[in-house]
Amino acid sequence: MFLHQHDSAVAAFILTKGIARCPTARALPTQATIAAADRAALEDDAAKREWLREQRSATWKRSFRMYGIPALPGE
Repeated sequence: MFLHQHDSAVAAFILTKGIARCPTARALPTQATIAAADRAALEDDAAKREWLREQRSATWKRSFRMYGIPALPGE
């Protein structure tokens, strides 16, 4: 595959899959300069993930209380 064919194949993949940002950006903090819009999107994504984590934790705790199992110490 020639370089220009590779570039067009990658561009077509990005267009069809709707990928706009690097998917690994959520995995670890970066030392790069990030545009304000991207920084806000990453912060929003982190807040949504934290909210989901809290909801799952609350559901898990409720399921134990339903059966009379005491909560873990400190909870």
